[in-house]
Amino acid sequence: MSDCVFCRIVGKQIPATVVQEDADTLAFMDIGQVNPGHVLVALKSHADNLFGLQDAQAAAVFRTVARVARAIRDAFAPQGLSVYQANGKAAGQTVFHFHVHLIPRHENDGMNLTWPVKNPAREKLEEYAAKIRQKLR
Repeated sequence: MSDCVFCRIVGKQIPATVVQEDADTLAFMDIGQVNPGHVLVALKSHADNLFGLQDAQAAAVFRTVARVARAIRDAFAPQGLSVYQANGKAAGQTVFHFHVHLIPRHENDGMNLTWPVKNPAREKLEEYAAKIRQKLR
């Protein structure tokens, strides 16, 4: 897609600092580094988000995610690592090409991801699970 910035990066039309590349994925440094070692892992073929992935593509991305995460750990020795992936504007997605953020974390680094815990009753959880199970393919 000519208007997709990540498709242009994958196509070498826009420069990127590449960490790792294989037939299906490209891992490159995020230009908006939250902390040193912040890497994006993108699927090479275009899919807007997680919902557009085939199972083999998802497997390829998460193989690269795990491999690069271990390398970040060994290179930067962070206290933790956040794996972040958003789908849709309401979820905070800003680039509509499937990708995963690998963000080395340190105490008090200024990055917070919190949500309001609602603690529904077990019966409500069972209801939610049943709805999801009915749609599994």
